[in-house]
Amino acid sequence: MKWKRSKLEIYLDILKAVKMGINKPTNIMYKCNLAWKPFKKILNSLIENGLLTPVENGNRRTYELTEKGRDVLRYLATAEALVATLTSRRQSR
Repeated sequence: MKWKRSKLEIYLDILKAVKMGINKPTNIMYKCNLAWKPFKKILNSLIENGLLTPVENGNRRTYELTEKGRDVLRYLATAEALVATLTSRRQSR
């Protein structure tokens, strides 16, 4: 049985999906395994906080990662690497 994801994990899943090039709302939603209403709420929050920006392509809307969004993902990668290093040191004792 899988554990329930935290809000932070869901937000980061969306940012990672957009970074991978998945930029259409429905595709992001499916990639992150979310229902439409919670997805829209989180998407709007990411836009309001400047992590994603909407891009109008004719009658379609896609989303791009902002520099602030990239910074968040870089910071996360650094934190994950630090935790992995600390964990491996602890296990080797």
